[in-house]
Amino acid sequence: MSHVLADTGVIAGRYVRQTLGSRVGLLFGLLQPMLFLVLFGPLLEGVPLGGDGDSWQTLVPGLLVQLGLFSSAFAGFSILIEKQYGVVERMRVTPVSRLALLLGRIVRDVLQLLVQSVLLVLVGVAFGLRAPVLGVVLGFVFVAVLAASLASLSYALAMRVNSPQEFAPVVNSVNMPAMLLSGILLPMSLAPDWLDGLSHAVPFRYLVDAVRSAFVGEYGDGPVALGALVAAALATVSLALGTHLFRRAGA
Repeated sequence: MSHVLADTGVIAGRYVRQTLGSRVGLLFGLLQPMLFLVLFGPLLEGVPLGGDGDSWQTLVPGLLVQLGLFSSAFAGFSILIEKQYGVVERMRVTPVSRLALLLGRIVRDVLQLLVQSVLLVLVGVAFGLRAPVLGVVLGFVFVAVLAASLASLSYALAMRVNSPQEFAPVVNSVNMPAMLLSGILLPMSLAPDWLDGLSHAVPFRYLVDAVRSAFVGEYGDGPVALGALVAAALATVSLALGTHLFRRAGA
């Protein structure tokens, strides 16, 4: 276990340094949710959204989940690029743990997402967001778990396909319905009954509801507890499946 942890630290350090050398990529990964915050958020001020808290306490948590959903689901693109340049092949012949090759990448993705999440919340505060510090921290925890889960599956998928043309359609076919049905921009309680019912089959909805409850200070409420259970189950299944597929692919 100590060998895996040490190797994970080495791999994570490599990719963190790589990310710090590409600050443009870090900022552009934040661009889409930031545009929603700046250009869409002001339209919701004063609009009754059917939940606790104001419009910013509804929108910003959803954008945090959106940030985690999209940045992590597309994390596998980096492995596709490394395949083309032979980086993956060279790593295969090293004594580094195969599990660490996956975990190190995931650690980098989680750290990157947390930095972007802090920036998003700070801009939200400038626009009028008011939320308890504990609630914001709890929201970051949910998003970090989501990022680790999806990044694991994304890397496993990238090891199983050979090109972006195979990778992108699979991710988009899952991401788009997930985003629309999870209530990221507006609560699903505003939707027709059939659409609201359908959204309950999407695990990301429970994470969005949990983060929104945390942002209004309702930590002991049902949505936070349910969101924690869903997040734990999602992480358990995703990390186990991602690790299995990643190892089978021979990384």
